[in-house]
Amino acid sequence: MSEELTPEHPETPESPEETEPIKQRKNGLYPGVSDELAENMKSGWADTELHNLQPIPQAGRTAERRAALSARFPGERLVIPAGNLKTRSNDTEYAFRPSTEYAYLTGDGTQDGVLVLEPADEGHRATIYLLPRSDRENGEFWLDGQGELWVGRRHSLTEAEQLLGIPAEDVRELPATLTGATGPVRNVRGHDAGIEAALADKVTAERDEELRVYLSEARAVKDEFEIGELQKAVDSTVRGFEDVVRILDKAEATSERYIEGTFFLRARVEGNDIGYGSICAAGPHATTLHWVRNDGDVRSGELLLLDAGVETHSLYTADVTRTLPIDGRFNELQRKIYDAVYEAQEAGIAAVKPGAAYRDFHDASQRVLAEKLVEWGLVEGSVERVLELGLQRRWTLHGTGHMLGLDVHDCAAARTEAYVNGTLEPGMCLTVEPGLYFQADDLTVPAEYRGIGVRIEDDIIVTADGNRNLSAALPRSSDEVEAWMASLKQA
Repeated sequence: MSEELTPEHPETPESPEETEPIKQRKNGLYPGVSDELAENMKSGWADTELHNLQPIPQAGRTAERRAALSARFPGERLVIPAGNLKTRSNDTEYAFRPSTEYAYLTGDGTQDGVLVLEPADEGHRATIYLLPRSDRENGEFWLDGQGELWVGRRHSLTEAEQLLGIPAEDVRELPATLTGATGPVRNVRGHDAGIEAALADKVTAERDEELRVYLSEARAVKDEFEIGELQKAVDSTVRGFEDVVRILDKAEATSERYIEGTFFLRARVEGNDIGYGSICAAGPHATTLHWVRNDGDVRSGELLLLDAGVETHSLYTADVTRTLPIDGRFNELQRKIYDAVYEAQEAGIAAVKPGAAYRDFHDASQRVLAEKLVEWGLVEGSVERVLELGLQRRWTLHGTGHMLGLDVHDCAAARTEAYVNGTLEPGMCLTVEPGLYFQADDLTVPAEYRGIGVRIEDDIIVTADGNRNLSAALPRSSDEVEAWMASLKQA
């Protein structure tokens, strides 16, 4: 990685003005930069402004979402930041991903952006505050670590307006504007410390939380664009799973990291990224729910639990799990456990329909798993007693699903009555993912069970008359999985 064209030990500026937007110095633009070079870098650059840009595909949808937000909080200034870069190590940063609330309302993905809805007439006037193009006159574009010479071109404010359908202004002027703002204000917290400082005496935690909760609940029902993006994410994820099956022999010679890297390649080629840390859990690691170290051995005769999802460029993510026999064939016990989880998932998916309680699919899956555990003699008593006391949870561990969308665990800030105690509606997207996990050190089960973990997860859209499995292209039954794996290895 190249180093910036700045001194290792810059002088301390004598006044705050010298730090904005580029640190100016008395002797030249920057120590080590001659006046001649600084002057030369100001000119000789072609005009690269883009014209007649088409709005992003979701621009109409984001406008509708802002209108609904405006109606919910009349007369109040609403501030929704994208967030800032976070340092990974020294002078390098993590890849930026905007806050979900900001992406939902704007479709924009750039750092430091802020959406402001200011009361006007009968509703609100929306403005998106962004960093403009790097200034070449003051040297920002080549001397600042976030200048365009270093990190690439960004859209001008005029270009952003064309793409997003929102008037755009310079975000560097926003803190002063907010500091002088009057009237009620709400802010989505946790993303931009500078914005929060500017609003410190104008907001309350309770009111800000009401805004966050509203935006979380608003995402529960997906529109046609969102469902299309989720399907796109799932389709890429299916191809990523196929990629993994084709390289299992190479993974056996290396580690779970080979599986992780293989899926990541598909995510980066066809999407923005992975939607969450991939779980590439081979053998007993499959019993650890969020195994993301992915540094273990991949051994023939054992199972691979692969839980992974591609995130699209619009930031919608898939979330799919398959448990695969590494050598392509389940043994008798593996098949028995897998088939039990498959039966539980079938019951759960069947319970997903409009008007059903959100908890119904979880209860349906848990009942099947409890029946199997009683049948196998792993837990005593009637199924009703097991369910009443939750005794099956020693091996089922987690809930059977969650909402899915811009976040892998979408709508997480929603009120309990609107989410887990709510009712399913057409357009909701959720995962159905029952599992059975027998820990390697669990002395309450026969030795042959220990170290086996199975989960099957699909992404389900609630439709007007039932549901649709977005990830149906990936085989689920044990026989189908074996045939699918064989076909890929022969191709």
